[in-house]
Amino acid sequence: MNPDTASHSSTDSSTDSSTDGSTDGSPDRTGSAPEDAGSPATDGNAAYGHKKFKRSKSHFADRITADGRDGWPVEPGRYRLVVSRACPWASRALVSRRLLGLEDALSLAVADPIQDDRSWRFTLDPGGRDPVLGIRYLHEAYDARERDYPGGVSVPAIVDVPSGKLVTNDFQRITLDLATEWTALHRPGAPDLYPGPLRDEIDTVMDGIYRDVNNGVYRAGFAREQSEYEEACRDVFRRLEQVSQRLADRRYLVGDTITEADIRLFTTLVRFDAVYHGHFKCNRYKIAEDPVLWAYVRDLYQTPGFGDTVDFEHIKRHYYQVHTGINPTGIVPLGPDLDAWHSPHGREALGGRPFGDGTPPEPAATTRS
Repeated sequence: MNPDTASHSSTDSSTDSSTDGSTDGSPDRTGSAPEDAGSPATDGNAAYGHKKFKRSKSHFADRITADGRDGWPVEPGRYRLVVSRACPWASRALVSRRLLGLEDALSLAVADPIQDDRSWRFTLDPGGRDPVLGIRYLHEAYDARERDYPGGVSVPAIVDVPSGKLVTNDFQRITLDLATEWTALHRPGAPDLYPGPLRDEIDTVMDGIYRDVNNGVYRAGFAREQSEYEEACRDVFRRLEQVSQRLADRRYLVGDTITEADIRLFTTLVRFDAVYHGHFKCNRYKIAEDPVLWAYVRDLYQTPGFGDTVDFEHIKRHYYQVHTGINPTGIVPLGPDLDAWHSPHGREALGGRPFGDGTPPEPAATTRS
């Protein structure tokens, strides 16, 4: 969940040099904050809010494709997806994997939401080791790929199981490739999350959402100066207002089915009131106070493949206990009230077909793996 350490691909303003530097604000294993990936060690998690936030480009951008052109062909069971359920960027991959029915083809490792300065750790597993990769820290897979790699250790990451090497941490590209390159392994009835005729529009919509919302909340939350914070916060709410207007008379962002654009917006909106409103000071209003956005995000939350990937305890514990530079007490709020997420949303009246000509995924396993 470390988009503050992760990088961005061309489809999401990833080349914008003004963006931040990780996947979610986690430190690299040297102790430096993700926005400074590659810089000398400083004071780790306590640096959040005290150092300039700059999202860096993904260092490991190999692709897993049907033709294996980067040396990594799509193969069932060969790769392991490493995520944190706290991380919005990693959660994109969780949602895509569920919607496309790739659970059997792409195994899942879930990191502890509380990472230390050595990176994401597998302390949720017996013995503190991932049972498939046999490692304690994700940085071990990074080191197997490139010894002494100086940058941040981010999720989502895909690891080659036979070699133990990291393949990619390109969170912007991972989900697009799951949708377009892993088609031979999709479940029957899987939706088309990145339909060819709509890709230009999807890319345009995602670009603005990435810059001002997905990344904007981090720019606001990790701002060091008042003017820096105010600019980022205004960008967040300006874009949210535009998105709210767009969704007022359509069920989904692009076309009449769920696409990659909806997944990318959802993972920020579902965290907004729980962490970004207070922790990151994006507090002009809550998502629950915008009737359109609140109904939209509840519609997705109640759609199989979305809400069943969300873990609010992991989300809150990560932000409030890891970002000690912002929340030095480490106190975790009690809210939100989860019952509200299951209340009627009324968005069916707008029409739309969530899965297009496909079908919903099977109910999630109780382990959500």
